[in-house]
Amino acid sequence: MMSKHFRLTLATLAAVVLSVGCAVSQDQIAYEKVSSMRGTDVSVADAPFDAKTYQGKKPGQQQLVVRTFNGQPPVIPHTLDNFDEITLEDNQCIECHGLAKFKEKGAPKMADSHFVDQKVSMTRWQCNTCHVPQVDATPLVKQNFVGSAVPKL
Repeated sequence: MMSKHFRLTLATLAAVVLSVGCAVSQDQIAYEKVSSMRGTDVSVADAPFDAKTYQGKKPGQQQLVVRTFNGQPPVIPHTLDNFDEITLEDNQCIECHGLAKFKEKGAPKMADSHFVDQKVSMTRWQCNTCHVPQVDATPLVKQNFVGSAVPKL
């Protein structure tokens, strides 16, 4: 004869298996009805985006892009087409924006927060982690963002 404890455990297991089975089938039904914000079926692969061209051309030839909020990393206003990839040994951004040459090149100086003992900190070495090239792209979704940056005087 089965013990009361064993029957209770068996009944609990049966209930769990039944509820998991129902949940899976309910999820499957819900999944089939979901669509993305772009209106496509979520199970269909996204179409690739059109390649965008940079707004700026050669460095120093265009207006700097105004920041939209305080603390925003500035965008890169020029193309990166003729620049080498940033590696552990080389970073061409520093050639113009580093302490040694920014005045001579007429380029904005890297922020003081990027330096440790007059050298660029390795935590700030990969510039394009925070700084991105400016492109003229239509937003993917409608937005009404209004910046709050206080202009520099």
